[in-house]
Amino acid sequence: MTPTAQRWLSIATLTVGLVSTAQAELLVGQTAGITGPAADSVKEVTQGAKLYFDAVNASGGVHGQHINLQSLDDKFDPKLAAANAKALIDKGAVALFLTRGTPHTQAVLPLLAEHKIPLVAPSTGAMVLHKPVNPWLFNVRASYQREAERAIEHLGSIGVTRIALVQVDDSFGDDAIAGAQAGLAKAKQQPVAHQKYPREKPDMPAVVSRVLAASPQAVLFVGTGEAVSEGMKAVRAAGSTAQLVTLSNNASSGFIHSLGKVGHGVIVSQVFPPERSIAKAIIKDAQESARKAKLELTPSMIEGYASAKVLVEGLKRAGPKINRQSLRDALEGMKAYDLGGLEVSYSANDHSGLQYVDLAILDESGKFRR
Repeated sequence: MTPTAQRWLSIATLTVGLVSTAQAELLVGQTAGITGPAADSVKEVTQGAKLYFDAVNASGGVHGQHINLQSLDDKFDPKLAAANAKALIDKGAVALFLTRGTPHTQAVLPLLAEHKIPLVAPSTGAMVLHKPVNPWLFNVRASYQREAERAIEHLGSIGVTRIALVQVDDSFGDDAIAGAQAGLAKAKQQPVAHQKYPREKPDMPAVVSRVLAASPQAVLFVGTGEAVSEGMKAVRAAGSTAQLVTLSNNASSGFIHSLGKVGHGVIVSQVFPPERSIAKAIIKDAQESARKAKLELTPSMIEGYASAKVLVEGLKRAGPKINRQSLRDALEGMKAYDLGGLEVSYSANDHSGLQYVDLAILDESGKFRR
């Protein structure tokens, strides 16, 4: 063989190798607030997903293809979330995954049908993502409305009747508060106060001052970690001993750290089993993966881990020639899939995934207790 022929053969071999490498990778795209007010929980939920993806890749991937999770920072801005999602779609992502925030996920929704790409496990429990069923969207976690309603039910069970509501003034806040109001209506009650605050630059001391004027026994905060933490601190700074409550979007170690001593006794709803509940296989597996990565498992990490497991199962069922349509169809055909003590089911009429909701309270050391 001549030197020229050998050179062209080498180039051809290199090209084939590059094509094979590209084909041996499944691009999964995530847009979320890596920076901004939701950064702590975004970091942990993404860490949890990576724990599972790394384990799958280490064992050969899915049908011989490794999962490549690409995360873009939308700075918790809905417009940037949509732009990021479009960029990931254009890169060839087989699925969008773990978007964070209700208005942010809503901004992405029009792209799903347009590009026929599934969105798996948005990290939000907004009811608008459950009903009506979007054929391209697959929830994993329970709804915020169910969380808020469960929290109100619990407060009623311990004799608390004077309940105040504080919410961010956006679609997330409105959605979750609808659950709280449903719980109050069942108990034939009304909130003693209901205050909204802007997502950008909230004045939490002023909001809290108006709430405390109604002498509540408990305050349910619906919002992202930074604002909710400031609000809870303002409650305690004003001398109020009202029971403080928030939702699972704040079940991160970063949120707990931001509360400091104020965190003791705060109730946080949960949408997955306790991070120390080794009786459930998924928690035991997540614990082992976190230990190997030298991380402490948190509720937010469990959400990411479980979400990744659902996506991987869908990819497996989509067959060797995975594409967006085959993944969507595989997910919709998933019936009573055992995540490891939790069952996930989808159908053409239901893309809700799990319905698990529980409550936890922060102890003096900053650990969740149930």
